[in-house]
Amino acid sequence: MSRLDSFIRRMTAQRILLEEAARLVADVPGPVIDLGLGAGRTFDHLMVLLPDRDVFVFDTFVDSAVGVLPDAHHIVLGDIRDTLPFSLPRIGARAALVHNDLGSRDDVGNAAVAAWLGPAIAAVAAPGAVVVTSFPLPLPGATLMPLPAGIRPGRYHAYRFAV
Repeated sequence: MSRLDSFIRRMTAQRILLEEAARLVADVPGPVIDLGLGAGRTFDHLMVLLPDRDVFVFDTFVDSAVGVLPDAHHIVLGDIRDTLPFSLPRIGARAALVHNDLGSRDDVGNAAVAAWLGPAIAAVAAPGAVVVTSFPLPLPGATLMPLPAGIRPGRYHAYRFAV
């Protein structure tokens, strides 16, 4: 498979899972957390999917187009290992939806990130929250969700916390 085909499949899986997650958290109070701003495409999509929710973005730097930047209150800059665990006063409530796109093609590096990121996400997730992630995460209290038709196992992952 070409890298372009792989990218298209990953983005399609991401879109399908984010749309499903938005539906699942309709009755779960709380903001949305997007880990990794990148070019701002996912942030923009989350703003469209959940227009009545605050969407907070966490990243180490900004490299996004001006039209898709969150305002200063909704972007948290710095090492996510340091910022996410102390974010509850800023975001105001536990998150209903968390999207993680910090991964790379390096499975060993992803596993190292997952070791600290999973517990950090669990600490800020609301009961009933959904986590959509580009790599597997250890999420105490969450269950791996079955993937919708058309998403190849391992392409993207979704978890749901117990209510």
